[in-house]
Amino acid sequence: MKTRPTLYVFSGLPGVGKSTLAKMLASYTNATYLSIDTIEQALRDLCSLNVQGEGYRLSYRVAKDNLQIGNSVIADSCNPIQLTRDEWQEVACSADAAFMNIEIICSNHKIHKQRVESRSSNIPNFALPSWQEVVDREYHEWKEDRVIIDTAKKSIDKSFFELNYYINNRNIG
Repeated sequence: MKTRPTLYVFSGLPGVGKSTLAKMLASYTNATYLSIDTIEQALRDLCSLNVQGEGYRLSYRVAKDNLQIGNSVIADSCNPIQLTRDEWQEVACSADAAFMNIEIICSNHKIHKQRVESRSSNIPNFALPSWQEVVDREYHEWKEDRVIIDTAKKSIDKSFFELNYYINNRNIG
C-alpha cells in the first residue's frame, strides 16, 4: 500500500538557501520538484507575459495532478503572502494529500546579503534580485505552524540534516 503523498511547501526570501534545500529534499525523497522561478521565467520567455500570479496558479495545477497520482511534491517559492500560503494548503487538501510548510531563513543579515550578492542563476534569462530588492520585498509574518530552518552559520548539509529530522519527527497535516 502506497503512503499518502505530501506537499512540502518551501518559503523564504531569495538567497536563504531555500532552493538548494528543496532540490536536496526532492532528490532524497524522489518527489516532483516545482520551482516558481523556473515556471514564471518560462511564461515570460514562451508567452511574453508580464507575470503576476500566473506562475503560482500554474504550479498549483501541476502539483495537484502529481499529488492525485500519489507523487509527493516539493514546491519551491518565496511564498511571501498569506494568500499563496492558503492556496498551497488548499491544493494539498483538494488532492487528499498531507502538507508541510517549511520556512527557510538566514537570521544573519551580513551572511544573507553576501549570499544574495554572490549567487548566480541556473535558470536561463532569469534576473536574480539585488540585495535592496530582497530587503524591500513584501513578506508577511507567518500565522501557521511550520518548520523553520535557519541557514545562517550552518553548512547546507547540516541544514538538510536538521530539515530531515523535523520532517521525520513531526505530524504532517
